[in-house]
Amino acid sequence: MTQYILVFLYSFLLGTIPTAYLVMSKFHKVDIRQEGSGNVGAMNTYEVSGSKYLGLLVFLIDFLKGLAAVYLTSLFYGENFFLMAISMNSVVAGHCFNPWLGFKGGRGLASAAGATALFSPVIILLWGVIWVIGFIFKKNIHFGNIAATVLTGVLIFSSADILIKYTFPPAPTEFQFSIFFGILMLIIVVKHIDPILDWLKLSKRSNSEGRHETN
Repeated sequence: MTQYILVFLYSFLLGTIPTAYLVMSKFHKVDIRQEGSGNVGAMNTYEVSGSKYLGLLVFLIDFLKGLAAVYLTSLFYGENFFLMAISMNSVVAGHCFNPWLGFKGGRGLASAAGATALFSPVIILLWGVIWVIGFIFKKNIHFGNIAATVLTGVLIFSSADILIKYTFPPAPTEFQFSIFFGILMLIIVVKHIDPILDWLKLSKRSNSEGRHETN
């Protein structure tokens, strides 16, 4: 039991390193929580600063947070699915719900990508392919994010028997695979509720204005 608690604690704490907050405080003297979307992540860093380099820097560090958490778990405890899955979800939860920032945080994509890179790269591949299709369809990053996350979640539950073969180490059962990776997708979906609602309102307003112009 002790090892599960330790893995949760150090992974969660790694996730709480507030990369975007620190970068924007250092280079622009602003609190990113009060700027742009208020999201403490790479995209808002780019939008507020106007710097692709700062946005990329935040993304890379957040990616490495996720990677480091899962790598350390495999280093300390060997290839143990349960512990690595706990580490994966804990580091993303720490990033998304940061207690040092009033439980504000990023949307979890960079940290999730890093956490799954060594663990289950097929999840990143699936998510990326679906994201590209979603973005092309609606030309909206948040729509692509939520579509990719939800549909990847559906595949996690419907095709666990296939995906489990590309997870290292593999989960003992398909159910356990689905639960742990389903939790990861759920965290990301929760953090995208506000932007997707904003997008739906904007789309509804645009459609309404279009109908008025037609009439």
